[in-house]
Amino acid sequence: MNDRDFAEYSFWLDTAGEDLSPRPALPGDESADVAVVGAGFTGLWTAYYLTKADPSLRVLVLEKEIAGFGASGRNGGWCTATFPASGDEVARRYGPEAALAMQGAMFQTVDEVGRVCEAEGIDAHYAKGGTLTVATTPPQVGRLKQTLGRAHARGFSKDDCMWLDPSEAAERIAVNDCLGATYTPHCAALHPARLARGLARVVERLGVRIHERTTVTSIEKGRVRTDRGVVRAGVVVRALEGYTDAVPGHRRLLLPLHIFMIATEPLPQAFWREVRWRGHETLADASYSFLYAQRTADDRIAIGGRGARYHFGSAVPDPAGGDPSVTRELVEVLRTMFPAIGDVGITHRWGGYIGVPRDWFGSVGFDAGSGLAWGGGHVGDGVSVSNLAGRTLADLITGRESELARLPWVGHAWRKWEPEPLRWIGVNLATTLRIGGDRAESRTGRPSRMARIGGWLMGA
Repeated sequence: MNDRDFAEYSFWLDTAGEDLSPRPALPGDESADVAVVGAGFTGLWTAYYLTKADPSLRVLVLEKEIAGFGASGRNGGWCTATFPASGDEVARRYGPEAALAMQGAMFQTVDEVGRVCEAEGIDAHYAKGGTLTVATTPPQVGRLKQTLGRAHARGFSKDDCMWLDPSEAAERIAVNDCLGATYTPHCAALHPARLARGLARVVERLGVRIHERTTVTSIEKGRVRTDRGVVRAGVVVRALEGYTDAVPGHRRLLLPLHIFMIATEPLPQAFWREVRWRGHETLADASYSFLYAQRTADDRIAIGGRGARYHFGSAVPDPAGGDPSVTRELVEVLRTMFPAIGDVGITHRWGGYIGVPRDWFGSVGFDAGSGLAWGGGHVGDGVSVSNLAGRTLADLITGRESELARLPWVGHAWRKWEPEPLRWIGVNLATTLRIGGDRAESRTGRPSRMARIGGWLMGA
């Protein structure tokens, strides 16, 4: 029997359009060719592409709660072409050609998610409208133009990313006090829980077994131990993202960073006409604390950012209900950006956890000797990066030579986060400095040194 209401955990899960009752738990000891730990996007995409590549494979997915319960069902709904590490950082580590290949793969990934939704009949409200990133202070203008210039220097065209003056930006979304913006067409808004839940149904139709309400206690060569039994498998895929730290032997690999979001009540058409938000662009700002928003299919604004926290010891307390202080700040941001929104009603408040590696550089890999594979470190870009991870892992596990298997993030090794209390002090100090830096820039109109120090502390 389901003893919790999963619909309470986010607007997306509440509007997934289906019964969220858990699938049966693992009935006891089992065997499989591939055992996937985690039924979020990374695990489900891996199962999907593995079974598409080789239908004879026996693939089994293990999930502590329900498919899409974690960040996959609570994020901003951005299917973006952004890789966690910047193009400059990828080029520095692996060379400019590798950086171009990585970015090209991310561009293609945005369309691949839409293709699968259409081909498999997943009603995820996929709408490719691009991303508008606005600047509302002079320092933000400077940062956006610098980032744009570096992207063009690496070989990307003005069609891939472009500068818009205030009047041009307002033609897409009329944000109050906008001083300019960048626009890229390489992003789609979607309903993440509908995608995760739909993908789970698709892989089941393909023969994948999903066992929910099954807690994994250890991941080992050739086996996964759970509270319900042992699964023996030639390949074990770790796809836990923000919950990785809970599994012994994988401590301090990925830091679980708390994210917050809210969703407004459905807004009237007069509001959308006034702000000109017609094309389902996703919306961001150039602040250090970062704001992300989308217009949902039922005409709400779903918005997140501002004040992500880290809990001591990588704890992941129940984030249902969000955080009142962050809710107030996000509402104030909405009123500042869109004065016409007035006294908007907030119908949903929620939180979740993203997985952050020490160097903010995503990674996938497969060790054929041990049969252990992994994908993670998506740092909030997981709606898209997880799809690339699933395709890449399918190629690595089946031994298929491909361009994906040669991308620079394949086999990338993370160094561990610092032990406590250094981790707790450093991460939360960095967050405080970045938030304070945004306030200082708004007040003075000058770039903030404290925010840059915060970024250095976090490795961002």
